Amino acid sequence: MENLFHLPPEYEALRQSVRALSDKKIAPFAKEVDEEARFPQEAYQALQAAGLAAAHVPTSYGGDGADALAVVIIIEEVARACGSSSLIPAVNKLGSLPIILAGSESQKQEWLTQLAQGKGFSYCLSESESGSDSISMKTRATEVDGKWVLNGSKKWISNAGFSDFYTVLAVTDPEKRSKGITAFLVEKSDPGISFGAHEKKMGMRGSPTREVYFDNVTLGENRVIGGLGEGFSIAMRTLDHTRITIAAQALGIAQGAFEAATKYAKERKQFGKPIFDFQAIQFMLADMAIEIEAARQLTYAAAARSERGDSDLTFFSAASKSYATDVAMRVTTDAVQVLGGYGYVNDYPVERMMRDAKLTQIYEGTNQIQRLVVARHLEELM
Repeated sequence: MENLFHLPPEYEALRQSVRALSDKKIAPFAKEVDEEARFPQEAYQALQAAGLAAAHVPTSYGGDGADALAVVIIIEEVARACGSSSLIPAVNKLGSLPIILAGSESQKQEWLTQLAQGKGFSYCLSESESGSDSISMKTRATEVDGKWVLNGSKKWISNAGFSDFYTVLAVTDPEKRSKGITAFLVEKSDPGISFGAHEKKMGMRGSPTREVYFDNVTLGENRVIGGLGEGFSIAMRTLDHTRITIAAQALGIAQGAFEAATKYAKERKQFGKPIFDFQAIQFMLADMAIEIEAARQLTYAAAARSERGDSDLTFFSAASKSYATDVAMRVTTDAVQVLGGYGYVNDYPVERMMRDAKLTQIYEGTNQIQRLVVARHLEELM
């Protein structure tokens, strides 16, 4: 019982290793990456060199075979330094998980191996008129002479243009609704794929977000992931696992903001003493610490269920995503308040963290959608 709520030593060692790397090679560039809205190349190179950019790839395909909890810790620690940089491992997992869950052995050998070697992988589900209502997507794949011809566009695609590979959901039989959606693997080099302008975002500015266009992109049968019409099911199974990575990202952002606010409160003096000595500030910091730890426990519990494939995974993944991201928004907002005027300018990182935190409440399913998911799985608690 004494070790029931303690991580095994190997996870704590991983945390310290990723934190040291993030502090040395990622954090120093976070402000510049945000201000210039540029891809965090330094972070990518550091993560790739350390085997952390796609640590989830099984060892049989050249990856580290990191389990779900290890990936959560990696993303959490990177996000503590730079939210945009944490999207490198998070998006790589999101984009490639459909192949891990439903791909053929030959697909895994070809594309997961390249991912482990440094290629990028994105996920294309959302469209301009199809966000939470994924079944309403308009992108179509039509069978022509034994091949599939893909036409349409996808919106809000993280790391679009940077990534080499894209899991794309498209309608193959409009009469079958969710049963008429199929998942495809598209390469950036395929003729007919192109990218829109970079979105000018509130936060996560270092992660490119662009529209992806498909103009008669012709794909062979080897590009179909899973069976025909199984795409929607694969997409939902994928999100059950990857929502937890967004919870981890939010957790890291909150931790970074909390540390910055606490440090500032102990250094900043007003009325002859550090503002940390004032009860109003102490209560704010105490609430931050409580909520972060609660979010961490829920997120780690969800990660353990992801690794085991538990029947209550959907509940825990949605719950961890909605709770941790709401915590991140509250913590970063309060961190700005603790720093006062300094919190509102970019001399300190908390205003960036506040802007980054907002997106975690929106992507991979808004928190309103997460609560609908939770409500539909309440019986799992009984």
